[in-house]
Amino acid sequence: MTTINTEALLTEEVVVAKNKKRRPKRDPLTRGVKVKETKTDRVFIAAAYVLLTVFLLVVLLPLLNILASSVSSPQAVSAGRVLFWPVDFTLRGYEEALGNPAILRGFGNSIFYTVVGTLISVLGTVAVAYPLSRTQLFGRKVITGGVVFTMLFSGGVIPMYLVVQSLGLLDTRWSMLLPNAIGVWQVIIAIVYFRSAVPDEVYEAAQLDGASELRILWTIVVPLAKPLLAVIALMYAIMQWNSYFDALLYLRNADLQPLQLVLRGLLILNDSGGGGDVAEQLRRRELADLMRYSTVVIATIPMLVAYPFVAKYFNKGIMVGAVKG
Repeated sequence: MTTINTEALLTEEVVVAKNKKRRPKRDPLTRGVKVKETKTDRVFIAAAYVLLTVFLLVVLLPLLNILASSVSSPQAVSAGRVLFWPVDFTLRGYEEALGNPAILRGFGNSIFYTVVGTLISVLGTVAVAYPLSRTQLFGRKVITGGVVFTMLFSGGVIPMYLVVQSLGLLDTRWSMLLPNAIGVWQVIIAIVYFRSAVPDEVYEAAQLDGASELRILWTIVVPLAKPLLAVIALMYAIMQWNSYFDALLYLRNADLQPLQLVLRGLLILNDSGGGGDVAEQLRRRELADLMRYSTVVIATIPMLVAYPFVAKYFNKGIMVGAVKG
């Protein structure tokens, strides 16, 4: 029969507790090294904090005002009594907005354009960037120069409209997906990332094993480029979600218009209507004011929800792709 040495167990628990309280060891290379901040450094850091605080307030305060107005009573919103805190809390604005068929239809169209457009854009960017990242490609520098040229000089709005019209894309969903599918800036980031993340020795080893270029791209390059793909996918998703000008140019059918164009109608057009007495017109105007704030919040939520899932890749992807290897 085994016996339990309680004294030894207590001693061991005390040692474990002391180790938990012990501070972690510092790096031997930096142990005892204290960086002394100069007066210029302190002034610079203080100025940076002040500037960032001002920038934060400039961005945050309007958002708080919109959020507070979206859950306040229509009378308080129309009277301008809402600042950064709800007045007479109510969810009527969201109920009216979510019960509006035009808003729901625009919301569904925006989700479709964002998901499908992002997929097309990421695939197109990888398809363009991967060959241009390989030094064996004949005429690589000339093709890259041509790609960069389109970023510096473009034909403008009217030539682009004529091209879309000649291709028969007007008033179709493709007019929102194809004209701006590939961004030159994202292509440049992807080229630099592919060169720096995948050494030439890996390509040579894969080619010696008989792997084709498509297999190298799919089994080696793409798995190593997950941070980059997350970053450019977020860029394209935000661009597609906020796409407004393209829809204004190319879409006339209300069933195809995205949420941003529907929101524009709520923000600009007079929704008060012409019939009814004065009290009814005033009630409609107050409700329209409340719906504008609620719709802005609804249009912002998807991107705020998506960002935390790719935030961990953002710094790594954008910095590695921004530094020439």
